[in-house]
Amino acid sequence: MLETCSLPSVLAGPILRRLETSRLTFWLALRAPADVKLDLFPQGGEPQTYELTKAQTEVNLISAGVHLHYLLIDLPLQTPLPQDSWISYRLALRMEDEEETGWQDHSVWAPDLCYENQELPGFLLSSKVSSLLHGSCRKPHHESGDGLVAADKFLAKHIRAEDGTKVNKEKWPAALVMSGDQIYSDDVAGPMLRAIHVLIEKLGITEEQLAGLESKVPDKASDLYQHGDTYYRREKFLPSLEKNRKLWLVLFGGVEKPIFTADHAHNHLITLAEFLAMYLLVWSPVVWELVETDVPEGLTHEEIGLYESEQKILKEFVAGLGQVRRLFAHLPVAMIFDDHDVTDDWNLNRDWEETAYGHPFSRRVIGNALCAYMLNQGWGNRPEAFSGGALEEMTQAITVPGTCRYDEFLDRLFTFENWDYHWELDPPLLVLDTRTRRWRSERAGYLPSGLLDWEAVTDLQRALRGKDAVLLVSAAPIFGVKLIETLQKLLTFMGKPLMVDAEYWMAHPGTADGILNVFRHRKTPDRFTILSGDVHYSFVYDVELRGHSRGPDIWQICSSGIKNEFPAKLLDKLDHLNRWLYAPRSPLNWLTRRRGMKVIPRKPVGTHHGRRLLNASGIGLVEFDEHGGPDQISQLLPDGRQVVFVRREEEARWD
Repeated sequence: MLETCSLPSVLAGPILRRLETSRLTFWLALRAPADVKLDLFPQGGEPQTYELTKAQTEVNLISAGVHLHYLLIDLPLQTPLPQDSWISYRLALRMEDEEETGWQDHSVWAPDLCYENQELPGFLLSSKVSSLLHGSCRKPHHESGDGLVAADKFLAKHIRAEDGTKVNKEKWPAALVMSGDQIYSDDVAGPMLRAIHVLIEKLGITEEQLAGLESKVPDKASDLYQHGDTYYRREKFLPSLEKNRKLWLVLFGGVEKPIFTADHAHNHLITLAEFLAMYLLVWSPVVWELVETDVPEGLTHEEIGLYESEQKILKEFVAGLGQVRRLFAHLPVAMIFDDHDVTDDWNLNRDWEETAYGHPFSRRVIGNALCAYMLNQGWGNRPEAFSGGALEEMTQAITVPGTCRYDEFLDRLFTFENWDYHWELDPPLLVLDTRTRRWRSERAGYLPSGLLDWEAVTDLQRALRGKDAVLLVSAAPIFGVKLIETLQKLLTFMGKPLMVDAEYWMAHPGTADGILNVFRHRKTPDRFTILSGDVHYSFVYDVELRGHSRGPDIWQICSSGIKNEFPAKLLDKLDHLNRWLYAPRSPLNWLTRRRGMKVIPRKPVGTHHGRRLLNASGIGLVEFDEHGGPDQISQLLPDGRQVVFVRREEEARWD
């Protein structure tokens, strides 16, 4: 563990979360508890100053180790902030371990937090959404560039408008929406896992007890980190239960498969400390200055080669983290989990759930992932859902990971039903939880679960009443690529849904009918913009209901991944076959659940002739018209290109 004076005061952040005219939410990770002073400078308005001590209710201080303390600030404002005006802010801290130094702002602990020619960071509270950024799937060791760096470059271009004001209001996004897989806990590079373990030790993150979970796992976390199989061989720790042997043998062709089914689960995160450290390492440049990623002992020649190649890719990833931190300090960031935030195939079907939650080791790993998600992502989406009991319980439980008290808290998380949320933008942002409120098949345990159960579909219908337009976030696309969904359906019929991640909206009859009835409801909004990710390629569909004289108009916009891509040759073949097999007049269209809808795929400009799927890391940009519908849809690539999706009416087809 390092001496306090050698650690940066701010380990990660500030990250802007839900921002409203009368309430602001910030997230930070610190080396020590701190008091907070926030100065707000609305352009053309009166400044406001708020000085908060650690004991005040507006400050939630959660300690996860000797030198890891989370500061969750949920601040009601005395005077509402103006909309459509640039608001600069100064966030200063008075650290408990060196109070004699007084207040220190970003110029001390994050001197690169501001854009060029700006002295302070800032944000804009838009009265109407003119644009937003969105994306999913950010795998640090993927060879592609980082879409969040592309997003930062976009902001840098618009930080000062031509008329001399602080920002180009027409171009400034209202939010950054991250629709899943903000981390890859089940696919971790060797050097990343090494950095995680070094950071855990440097910060003194609390030790977790593992005794009694699985005979193959050491009794405590520190022994796990030192184990000879902790790098590239962690599948040896993962449970594969004899009582479920038939399930795994059927699914995986005679080869017994562990509960955690990711092909790259050799470095799967296990302990709470590992999950917490990974969030710091994917969001912050300063923690990388604390770690060395020298090759660990005991690796084979092949593993050393893989380690060194991953190290080169991660070096480029780390080089962009200063821009990622700057981006997060200037836009409200909305987040929701998908499977890789926890583990591949998370809650895919009833058999998976009964197996995974029925074993103490896999149950702990899933719980650790959910606890880390709540702290790093979930809280800032909807702070009021965690006020009181849930947050207080986590504050206590996180100090004793691995104990009965901690496991009791995890039991509560497994039944928590408030991960979804609603931001009062214009149009409003409705974010769905498609992972924990699933409609489990009663016919057969191996069949895919529906992405929303009936109660959640009903809740969605109520939330939509009285709205003209809505931004609906679904991690998986509601309207996906038909050929791929057909292959998923075929392999599900053969009893092998896990082989193709058969998690799509039309896989479960109840959910499929439910969501389509939502769109057809007489009080449904006129315009749905659906923002999705998950699939590692990007596409845009214009969807119209057949037989309706008017709306709703539906746009399915998928931006995936931020730093991930689909195997190029395979996607080319699937794209080509999909256009051929499901052409506008193809009778195969009548075999799908989306009959009665007109789907118009848009073409990404500049790609191969006929291509509909864009296979390129980046960040999605949606620009809206005055009625709340998309005016232009594009993908910003790390190399500076902007790929626009254009509509071609003649390629419409009836589904």
